[in-house]
Amino acid sequence: MLQPLKKIKVLDFTRVLAGPYCTMLLADMGAEVIKIEKPGTGDDTRGFGPFQNNESGYFMFLNRGKKSIQLDLKNPESISLLKELVKESDVIVENFRPGVMEKLGLDYETLKEINSGIVYASISGFGQYGPYSQRPAYDLVAQAMGGLASITGHPDQPPTRAGASLGDMSAALYTAYGIMVALFHRERTGEGQFVDVAMVDSIFSLLESNVMRYTVDRIVPERIGSRHPISSPFDIYRAKDGYIVIAVANDPLFSKLCAIMNQPELEKDERFNTDPLRTENVEELKVIIEEWLQAYTVAEAVELINKGGVPSSPILDIDEICEDEHTKVREMLIELEHPTAGKFKIPGNPVKLSKTPAVIQSPSPLLGEHTEEILGRFKEVKAEI
Repeated sequence: MLQPLKKIKVLDFTRVLAGPYCTMLLADMGAEVIKIEKPGTGDDTRGFGPFQNNESGYFMFLNRGKKSIQLDLKNPESISLLKELVKESDVIVENFRPGVMEKLGLDYETLKEINSGIVYASISGFGQYGPYSQRPAYDLVAQAMGGLASITGHPDQPPTRAGASLGDMSAALYTAYGIMVALFHRERTGEGQFVDVAMVDSIFSLLESNVMRYTVDRIVPERIGSRHPISSPFDIYRAKDGYIVIAVANDPLFSKLCAIMNQPELEKDERFNTDPLRTENVEELKVIIEEWLQAYTVAEAVELINKGGVPSSPILDIDEICEDEHTKVREMLIELEHPTAGKFKIPGNPVKLSKTPAVIQSPSPLLGEHTEEILGRFKEVKAEI
């Protein structure tokens, strides 16, 4: 099987989360990803827990399928070696603060003179231009400045960060998408190009209808907990022994829910007979639904509601989703063997292609494991490089 990115060579200058997740996705699809790491310490995440036999689980997840070389980017000899690699590479990905790669002589304008077909992707907090471009940023800043924190949480509580690093992860996904589009363009024209992705832009793009509510109706969305801003019932509800999710986004689904609850009169109730009215009277409707749910356990309620054709689910803890049979069948938790850590499990690739599926080629590399293999043909690799 020929993977779609086979023979695509990626120079990966990234570290921590957004960049490494992006290049991990490329590696899963067959790209040769060469990770350039700082001598002695490598990527910061090599020091992040949890650890298995002194190997970071965080690093092993994000850097599977890659090769590692150690190079001091302040060493002119290292820069010369990198430029030799650039000549035969297809993609460069970096997530330094804007301007750092230019100071090193490794910016797009410099490297496109060496390889005009290079696709050069930069991930940063605020992008390569704009009044905030030089500001430092982590995921929390991206969620705050991108607008997501302002609408996350309950109205009587402070703004809340989402439970996962959506700023990093969305930027990683958009960068991988941008690289694919740029490679497709190069296939047609022979031209490389620059890909600029900001974490704040990425978060902003995820706000979907919240932005349109402001631009169309001048409504400033607020924190409303887990419910949907324009559809009801679409929330988390208490059953006899825990919580479930019910998601009704239109009138036909509400009709089905009324039938499931054996309360057909609710469908004609003037408070609930349209989606906008249900949303106006959402608290009254929630009381009615939760009173009905007290007769059912979570498992019973979810089975009954799903059987009736209405979207519903339990709220799974991390251990439950990891051990769930559906997760296993979908190969979303896979086992690899690392030379130091031994056997370990990591999330799989969610993109299921029928002809060229993702293949995790190898575990994460040891620090500098491939330095001699990759650079030895250019010159004899010295320990201090």
